[in-house]
Amino acid sequence: MDTSDEDLARAAADGDGQAFGLLVERVYDRLFALAFRLTGSRAEAEDLTQDICAALPSKLSGFRGQARVTTWLYRVAVNAAHDRRRRQASYARATEGWGDWEIGRTEAGAEERERRDWLTRAMRSLPDDLRDTVALVLDDMSHAEAGEILGVSEGTISWRMSEARKRLRALKQKEEAE
Repeated sequence: MDTSDEDLARAAADGDGQAFGLLVERVYDRLFALAFRLTGSRAEAEDLTQDICAALPSKLSGFRGQARVTTWLYRVAVNAAHDRRRRQASYARATEGWGDWEIGRTEAGAEERERRDWLTRAMRSLPDDLRDTVALVLDDMSHAEAGEILGVSEGTISWRMSEARKRLRALKQKEEAE
């Protein structure tokens, strides 16, 4: 089917179940990958993605078509992740994640796995705004797209990426010095 995601979203918002199913099928893997980066846990990402998909029929009425569906969905996912973080603020964060799903996707060498494991651990130390920004940019989003999703300027995204790199570099140097 040559229908665009935007056309499917509009049809789904009007109650077309087939269009909704096809839209979810097209975007589910990317939505899960982002949810995984945002939550740091495969189980939480699965729950978050399912929650988003379950709420999607009612949320689609808010899709205005001013942005790509994926951009709009990423904003929905980031907001859902923020809501989840607020609800779980009193609970201990999971100690595993941030890499098990992605590492399983590829047959990366030991050195690559080591780098990913380090990034997984290091991203947990970042504040939520920096972690969300890095998660989106790691998903091959432009700074403008990430800014649109997070509701900040492209310059803010660039600053956040610079700040995240600075903090991650400092953490790496501290670990190497120990």
